[in-house]
Amino acid sequence: MSSYEELLQEFEVHARSAAGLEPLMEYIAERLHARTTRYNWVGFYFMEEPAFDALVLGPHAGSFQPTLRIPLNKGLCGAAATSGKTVAINDVANDPRYLGSDLVKSNMVAPIFVKGRVMAEICIESYFADTFTPAEQRFIESCAGLVGRYMETGAAASAMGASGGH
Repeated sequence: MSSYEELLQEFEVHARSAAGLEPLMEYIAERLHARTTRYNWVGFYFMEEPAFDALVLGPHAGSFQPTLRIPLNKGLCGAAATSGKTVAINDVANDPRYLGSDLVKSNMVAPIFVKGRVMAEICIESYFADTFTPAEQRFIESCAGLVGRYMETGAAASAMGASGGH
């Protein structure tokens, strides 16, 4: 079993007993950051409600000062949210959409769907160029799928309501 499969299995087990959506996201962000040395920042963004015209910062782990709010027409996060497709850039210096730190060399953003609509994203930033392989992209997309399935459950909906929602 690959380390990606082991981590995904760990996240699935954790999701069954998580105390809510944000604790699950915190766990995933912290574990991805700790286990993958090239993942210098891992975080989640929620679609801002009710307008759905921006992303707002959620649980995260790592060494970067995150952007608190990203309009959908800006950055790689905005591009992933509006296209509904993962954006993986292995040299952000050559992508004018990138908004973050000059220290970052690679960035991947995978949308999280709830009932067919992008409701959140997982974002990973790295100090290293050429960080993301196709296998890593599939793994992060699987993590996004796991969180999306969790968000669709009634338990996650009530946990979101208790935390004020996003």
